Amino acid sequence: MSAEVSSVTDLAGDLAGKYRRTESSGSTVDPAVVEADLVAVLRDGYVILPDLLTDDELKAIHDDVDSLLNLKGRNNFEGHATQRIYSVLNKTRSCDRLAAHPRVLALLDRLLMPNYLLSMLQVINILPGEAAQMLHTDDGFYPLPRPRKALSAATIWAIDEFTDSNGATEIVPGSQEWGSQLPQPDSERRPVVMSAGSCVFFLGTLWHGGGPNRSTAPRMAVTAQYCEPWLRPQEAFTLSTPHHIARTVDEDIRRMLGYSIHPPFIGQVDGMHPKRLLEASE
Repeated sequence: MSAEVSSVTDLAGDLAGKYRRTESSGSTVDPAVVEADLVAVLRDGYVILPDLLTDDELKAIHDDVDSLLNLKGRNNFEGHATQRIYSVLNKTRSCDRLAAHPRVLALLDRLLMPNYLLSMLQVINILPGEAAQMLHTDDGFYPLPRPRKALSAATIWAIDEFTDSNGATEIVPGSQEWGSQLPQPDSERRPVVMSAGSCVFFLGTLWHGGGPNRSTAPRMAVTAQYCEPWLRPQEAFTLSTPHHIARTVDEDIRRMLGYSIHPPFIGQVDGMHPKRLLEASE
């Protein structure tokens, strides 16, 4: 970190020398498209981004993860009839595009601070007979009182079509604006119906939960969650992701794993940029 610092305000800038802050691929998205997405998110707490994945991409995800779906949830929140795959980056490259899709990053670029982090990447497969998941918010474990700006955002990608009977994610409209209010048994739960290859993007303050699967087939999804760069993510990716994988993924994902510096020096390792760890392990 070699930039000149003559006042406290200089500490808010990029002080890195060799490894300067990189711009996300969200900058490649048509600003008019992003603005329309952003208006919907700020108004409703969520937006559906339709048909972003091809049939071949959906097939590749199924082919890669189907054999890994061998464990069910351990409690009512995970779902006793729901299969989950954690540490996805270590098991397949087919979900990388979901974690770093430009349309998603363009929204994150406007909602969170630069150098935001990937907080979780997970496959969720809701089996027939699963009950509705308890409603929750994705940034509720950060102990800051509401109402407030969202500290995180999330996507849920429909690998299978989401219907009102197969476990589609359910949201509580308007709940992103709530203060200490909690959902009630009669609170509206609106299913997010969308085609396979689509995703729903929502604020971390929005109350939501998996719906009941009353169909005869599983409903697979991938969720990628993101948080402000000064918060602790749910998965400690710098510990769980080997260096050879961190070198393999693209720059957007590498930055979101924590191989970045949030000014002035959050994320440093021994006073140096964390990317130097990838040099040292080559």
